[in-house]
Amino acid sequence: MIRSSLYQDRFILVTGSRRGLGRLLTEYFLARGAIVAGFSRGESTICNPNYIHIKVDISVPSSLQRAFMQLRKHTESIDIVINNAAVITAQYAMIMPIAAAQAMLNTNLMGSFLVSREASKMMRKKKWGRIINISSMAATLEPIGDSIYAASKVGLTTCTNIMAKELAPLNITCNTLGVTAIETDMLAQLPLDKIQEIIDKLPISRFATPDDIFNVIDFFLDERSSYISAQTIYLGGLN
Repeated sequence: MIRSSLYQDRFILVTGSRRGLGRLLTEYFLARGAIVAGFSRGESTICNPNYIHIKVDISVPSSLQRAFMQLRKHTESIDIVINNAAVITAQYAMIMPIAAAQAMLNTNLMGSFLVSREASKMMRKKKWGRIINISSMAATLEPIGDSIYAASKVGLTTCTNIMAKELAPLNITCNTLGVTAIETDMLAQLPLDKIQEIIDKLPISRFATPDDIFNVIDFFLDERSSYISAQTIYLGGLN
């Protein structure tokens, strides 16, 4: 059982906190005593005295710089970062809009890199930190129509592993969680029959539940996981 003190008074940054998995994670941390800063392009949908909402587009470096300036007004350091924000356009490569492809790379890969980069500077003060990047089953299953989305998630994993080496001397771990399909707003953008086809290919062929995800998050963030970095855990039996 995870100790009740695991998140108590920890300062956690969650990107894409307004809805979907980001909101689920934010509410999970808040319920366990954490102080959570949420990055999102939209207005806040969470009302909690320990929640700080910052409007930001992480795909735009100048917007992200302003967000971290605002964040530093609330804290000098960050304990935990969950890079969850992502966008997806599922489309055959021949007709994929260039703007949509670029948006996926800018948000899913560059945005997460820049958040981790700035957050690690704040973690350096305590010489302690945890960074978890949210990847996808698309990185392994390589479904038709997901060429750029899957590539952005593969790139994110590689980026995570290299940053883990760079940040290890500062006692900062970096790991990746590859989630399978969970009922969120992002999933609702995709045809249900196509999603079911992908689910049927999983060794454990069912949708993920929030608790499936919280379980791995708890594992990565536990003090006993201080020797675990540059690792990827996929749900559903993927590897």
